[in-house]
Amino acid sequence: MNETILVVDDEQDIRTALAGILEDEGYRTAFARDGVEALETVQKDRPDLVLLDIWMPRLDGMETLQRLKASDPGLTVVMMSGHGTIETAVKSTKMGAFDFIEKPLSLEKILVTVRNGLDARRLRAENDSLRALSFRGHEIVGESEAMGRLREQVRLAGPADAPVLIIGENGAGKELAARSLHYHSPRRDKPFVELDCAALPEELIDSELFGHEKGFAGAATQKKGKLDLANGGTMFLDEIGDMPPRTQAKLLRLIHERKFERAGGARSIEADVRIMAASTRNLEDEVRAGRFSADLFYRLNVVSLAVPPLRERREDIVPLAEHFLDIFARREGQECKTMPPEALAVLARHDWPGNVRELRTIVERLVIMTPGRVITPDLIPPSVGGGADREGGLPRSEAALEPSSLREAREEFEREFIIQKLEEYGWNISRTADAIELERSNLYRKMKSYGIDAKK
Repeated sequence: MNETILVVDDEQDIRTALAGILEDEGYRTAFARDGVEALETVQKDRPDLVLLDIWMPRLDGMETLQRLKASDPGLTVVMMSGHGTIETAVKSTKMGAFDFIEKPLSLEKILVTVRNGLDARRLRAENDSLRALSFRGHEIVGESEAMGRLREQVRLAGPADAPVLIIGENGAGKELAARSLHYHSPRRDKPFVELDCAALPEELIDSELFGHEKGFAGAATQKKGKLDLANGGTMFLDEIGDMPPRTQAKLLRLIHERKFERAGGARSIEADVRIMAASTRNLEDEVRAGRFSADLFYRLNVVSLAVPPLRERREDIVPLAEHFLDIFARREGQECKTMPPEALAVLARHDWPGNVRELRTIVERLVIMTPGRVITPDLIPPSVGGGADREGGLPRSEAALEPSSLREAREEFEREFIIQKLEEYGWNISRTADAIELERSNLYRKMKSYGIDAKK
């Protein structure tokens, strides 16, 4: 135990007594006679916890607390006073003090409070570390000018509370941009809740987002929606272009008034959420076609971010691949595998129609299925341009890419059939699903699995 406790008190007897108590427990101690000395000491050598008296000459404890918290919000400070009142204790707690101890000081109370304060500090540090580690899987990686601009936009827009609209192809990283915005916002410690509007039947989206009351459509119990779960945090609505008109109207009211009603209910519920939305479609075109609310589009479009496809920023392919190698090695508890330049070159030449999601999947497969530490070009799937039959560093011929099994042939036919029907119905997912007699959510899942981009 090497934690340092700074004791700030103008009485020599108090400083001496606390030094004996704390050092007997294995703590290191430092001392200051007033607030001015305390601020100077903290600047030179940051303590793990501060025991701060309130009534002192030159600079009193309350003013010292305010300055300490302004310069170091994470510093754990325990207030001490022989003239304290409930009002003083409450005020100091609101200003950021961890606890308040009355004089005459109790040996047991001092030690318990110090231990609790240090435990709370360790927990905060662990949480920050875990949050940073978690964010590593969601950070915006890339060396291209486009991703540099996106990072700067996220940095500027993150602290705001305005709605955000994110546009980009399937798999380009729209959710990642939303999570990064959340991480850079004051809501970072609150929930990030997502709802994929295209993955649900239209009649369920409203209930899933807003919830429903007991008795609605025969429901036996009340159900809280995603907005309840997101309270205080961020609500991310993916593929918002597929949201039905009625739900669009309710969402517009939510953004305007920060209130909503559950389905089948009449009571307005306060909602403290930041709304972020994403779409693969051009929502301005959807507005002109009468398929999306103009008012909702303008409210969402306060902050607009565009995530470019991977083929338009090829310089990001190698950094992303190396990033995913590290992420998956950590997850699998393995030593990080490497890819030589010739293997990375194969990845860099591929067009990545499934964007970052496709690259991530390929790298994950390679990490799991490569027995050694080095991933060579022949281990890269032929669909990406790798394989043992590559000649001169070029991808296999078109003939070699023909389906090798009935399953592959069926999947290829299904993909082409879906694209043909989507084009026939103007890339309207609902109309296409009706025409081919498939649930809209199932059609959307198939489009994702086949790398079919809905933004046409």
